[in-house]
Amino acid sequence: MTPLSTQVSTRISTQAPLIAPSILAADWSQLAVETKNICDAGADLLHVDVMDGHFVPVITFGPQMVTTLKAHSSIPLDVHLMISQPERHIEAFIAAGADIVTVHQEACPHLHRTLQQIRECGAKAGVALNPGTPVSALESVIDEIDLLLLMTVNPGWGGQKFIPQSLERVRSARELITKSGNTIHLEVDGGVNAETSKQVRAAGADTLVAGTFVFGSDNYKRAIDALKE
Repeated sequence: MTPLSTQVSTRISTQAPLIAPSILAADWSQLAVETKNICDAGADLLHVDVMDGHFVPVITFGPQMVTTLKAHSSIPLDVHLMISQPERHIEAFIAAGADIVTVHQEACPHLHRTLQQIRECGAKAGVALNPGTPVSALESVIDEIDLLLLMTVNPGWGGQKFIPQSLERVRSARELITKSGNTIHLEVDGGVNAETSKQVRAAGADTLVAGTFVFGSDNYKRAIDALKE
């Protein structure tokens, strides 16, 4: 985890965001090539959306896919578990190569314990909040978080439009992080493009998940650079 910590610290000091393209939007028939290309294009993290068909309607990847991606990635894997009972699968995903594991507050009745489990297994611990969940829900566990992920669309599908009300939530999350005094990264996921990236960064986000904006581009580097400008 040292390379990730160093990388993140540098990004914050220069006020440039970390860019985490979502492999969900890639060409699944060419995942090894897509992974290498996105790393070469300047991505900072590779975002892996894991869905179980229960917490969200869609089914995507399991630990074996994380192992495959890890073998071809030169950047940390940012694994987002959109699944029920994530505590049952955390160890497997970290063993497969996840560097950051993010669970949903809505899926964790024992969130504090789940965050401790992630850290004990050797990964950074993240918590995601759906658009309808108040940021204040994390006040009691803020000291256990390395990354706070705000969904700026409803989870489950790529290509959705950014929810404008999310900007106030980003500001509230930044206030909570600042008040805690901890080094916590504020990530947004959903509808991120060249325009919305400016808005969420101004509101306090420092890590941007982008799917179709990057993988739907004919030039990955140009798309990533546009998000970093």
